[in-house]
Amino acid sequence: QLQLVESGGGLVQPGGSLKLSCAASGFTRDYYAIGWFRQAPGKEREGVSCISKRGSTAYADSVKGRFTISRDNAKNTVYLQMNSLKPEDTAVYYCAARFRLCTLTPAEYDYWGQGTQVTVSS
Repeated sequence: QLQLVESGGGLVQPGGSLKLSCAASGFTRDYYAIGWFRQAPGKEREGVSCISKRGSTAYADSVKGRFTISRDNAKNTVYLQMNSLKPEDTAVYYCAARFRLCTLTPAEYDYWGQGTQVTVSS
């Protein structure tokens, strides 16, 4: 059974940084893409960034230039470095996996973590 566990969330001031981690286990196949998504209260879940097995990446326009996704295949871990955080980045952040190419559409992912809260506030 594939499992994803997020960590690294917390409270940060506007302009600050956080680094989220998504640790994966239980894979029986080694080709998969990982996406990061977020959901703020009263809003739909939205795609933030994704990375393919070979390192191709995609970002939502709202985070381009501020967030960076990376992966360490040896550790089965994907990271999301978030810089210049804004109050509107406040949300629960989820990672998800799919055994196909990278996409920012939540409905196209099959496996999800439990989420980690990110709060940007002074």
